[in-house]
Amino acid sequence: MPQNLALSPNPVEDRTLLRFITCGSVDDGKSTLIGRMLYDARAVFEDQFQALKGDSRKYGTTGADNPDFALLVDGLQAEREQGITIDVAYRYFATDKRKFIVADTPGHEQYTRNMATGASTADLAIVIVDAAKGIRPQTRRHSLIVSMLGVRHVVLAVNKIDLMGYSRDVFAALEKEYAALAGMLGFASVQAIPLSALHGDNVTKVSGKMPWYGGPSLFDYLEAINIARADPALRPFVMPVQWVSRPNPGFRGFAGQVAGGGIAPGGDMARAEAGKAVVLTLADEVDVSRGDVIASVNNACEVTDILKAKILWTAEKEMVAGRQYIFRSATAQALCTAGAPEAKVDIDTCGLLPAKAIGLNEIGICQLFLDRMIACETYASSRDLGSFVLIDRVTHETVAMGMIDHPMRRSRNVQEQKLTIDRAARAGLKEQKPCVLWLTGLSGAGKSAIADSLEQRLHAAGRHTIILDGDNIRRGLSRDLGFTEQDRAENIRRAAEVAKLMMDAGLITLVSFISPFRAEREMAREIIGKDNFIEVFVDVPLHVAEARDVKGLYKKARAGEIPNFTGIGSPYEAPEHPDLHLKAAEGDPALQAEIVLRYLKDRGFV
Repeated sequence: MPQNLALSPNPVEDRTLLRFITCGSVDDGKSTLIGRMLYDARAVFEDQFQALKGDSRKYGTTGADNPDFALLVDGLQAEREQGITIDVAYRYFATDKRKFIVADTPGHEQYTRNMATGASTADLAIVIVDAAKGIRPQTRRHSLIVSMLGVRHVVLAVNKIDLMGYSRDVFAALEKEYAALAGMLGFASVQAIPLSALHGDNVTKVSGKMPWYGGPSLFDYLEAINIARADPALRPFVMPVQWVSRPNPGFRGFAGQVAGGGIAPGGDMARAEAGKAVVLTLADEVDVSRGDVIASVNNACEVTDILKAKILWTAEKEMVAGRQYIFRSATAQALCTAGAPEAKVDIDTCGLLPAKAIGLNEIGICQLFLDRMIACETYASSRDLGSFVLIDRVTHETVAMGMIDHPMRRSRNVQEQKLTIDRAARAGLKEQKPCVLWLTGLSGAGKSAIADSLEQRLHAAGRHTIILDGDNIRRGLSRDLGFTEQDRAENIRRAAEVAKLMMDAGLITLVSFISPFRAEREMAREIIGKDNFIEVFVDVPLHVAEARDVKGLYKKARAGEIPNFTGIGSPYEAPEHPDLHLKAAEGDPALQAEIVLRYLKDRGFV
């Protein structure tokens, strides 16, 4: 019966902690190895072991009389039924010499994001390879990800060596092949160990079935390895603010976890060092909010709004350059626009390839343009302040995780120029309230005709206006862009920036663009400003727009001559809550323009 290791002569609290991850391809035996380690470390109690034997008879893959150790960590019903790992499972155990936290992560490509989550806090990775199947693409991908996430120490566990007759040649060939991969990834150490998780060979102690192997068992190696990470307590003080504490009007404290260095108020108070959760009070009245960073004045963090970063893309739909995403780092949040990918990583060579897009489970390099300044550090110097996730603004799905390579210098060198004559002064001279009317809808819905009719009415009333028409912009400012999702996003970004300049000039700006994607329309709203942005949905059914087909574009699209044509080869995402909804299937543009004019008058724009 397993014993409680807390009774060991070496108290648990005095043992060093090692966080490690098991990763590799599907069915290489990751869960089985962890289950075996838990059992051999006497971390499985008698009642748990009896339950395991029952589960093994129901779900196991090792025979009715043999415990299936994978079931100790495959806790989800779907995992047991399918015999795979889906979620990340964390397990704690200890030996006489060390404490361990292990993350069992899935091998399937579709769950790569879960694997990356487990690797983000690991000190060491056990990369498991099936001796019969060898090193596979997912083995390479996982190795690349753990390297990117700063894991410097790797164990190559050549599992199921028993199925290969404990062959020395098989082990040597895999060790040599992986050494070539590891050399490209720059790991500090790689230890190859042949083992059988099912039978326990070379797991707890060196097996006599492989007399040719002269290295340590897996447990011996994990207990002895020195993980030489830079002590965060030796770095300058830095703490992201997670919460502003106001229990009463007389107290204002800033709560967070110290990410680097240490801090003490003097006197007899203890020093709070990296990893400690604290509440700080400041002697001076300073405006500090959640997401801000308190740092040493002599070694402050980088402050920037342009980053160069590595991105691991985890969504089905590829990254769209020019689209806005929610950027979340530590406790800070901002909107960011993704730049065009500079390159992506080839998992076979670990080199960089030219890239136009970053797809599911691909690692790419790009710039991110944030809508505000944030405090950050490079990932190499701080996992806490150098990591982030990207979130889709429409679906709120986490679509990527990233690591900051470095801030871009031009974010510090290019400053906003404050001007004496501002938007209000220019608008006052024209005696009008500037705004942007963003007309969106299918091709043939009547957007341009409505905008033209509306401008005539505004002009007759003495209002100063400008129309930004989609086709006209494409003939000039955006003539270098095509109709891919990335190019459409960039087209809308350019149009929104121009519309903002026109509005700053005091003009009532009419924008007539198909603008098919909600994410880009929301980006335009953010660029222009929510109080001055009016989304007008010119709504007609597809069959009505296609019947009009003034330019003959639908006919060409149906013939396959225009790929990615909105409504035919590319979707149109209708506004869910437009400011103004025009049912334009019936009624001429003049009547629709009157509706818009009435809207402007009712809200004080004209």
